[in-house]
Amino acid sequence: MFKLIFKLFGWKITHYLPDEIKKCVIVVAPHTSNWEFVFGMGAIRFMKLKPRFAIKKEWIRFPFKRLMLSSGALAIDRNAKNTLGEKTGTVDAMANLFKTHDTLRLIITPEGTRSRMEKWRTGFYHVAMKANVPIALGFMDYEKKECGIDKIIYPSGDYKADMKLIMDFYKNVKAKHPQNFSVDVELSKP
Repeated sequence: MFKLIFKLFGWKITHYLPDEIKKCVIVVAPHTSNWEFVFGMGAIRFMKLKPRFAIKKEWIRFPFKRLMLSSGALAIDRNAKNTLGEKTGTVDAMANLFKTHDTLRLIITPEGTRSRMEKWRTGFYHVAMKANVPIALGFMDYEKKECGIDKIIYPSGDYKADMKLIMDFYKNVKAKHPQNFSVDVELSKP
């Protein structure tokens, strides 16, 4: 159904994730409408990617368990503790997912909401750094009706420089509701 809707609305995929990248964090932006889920799922089906996303473990139970798992959900325990009994947190839990999967392309929407956010959540960067995986930049440009995964960033550890590259990539992508989309204002500064 998602593929049909994707085609009926005139969308096309212009860039694909290279096959050799088996593990990565896929950042998807902009996120200003619920339609991104529908078109994004269509694009993922055409690209033959198995979508995976992290979700708190509490969602992986009745009545949502079957739906969540079939959609690609991976349960994380945000309250897990390490061997010293210290709380590990969400970033560590997400990074640890890469240790237990041969192929994992983890989708994250850093805006976190459909409303305008001038500060992005940057956990995706820290997950990629801890897991030692690249960040793939996925996009949906409503003006051109084009989407895909266009740029691969290997985090250097220079957070500010890496985030500027990411913000520069997204600054010209046109959202469905442009008034609700902003790159991270602070991180886009030279």
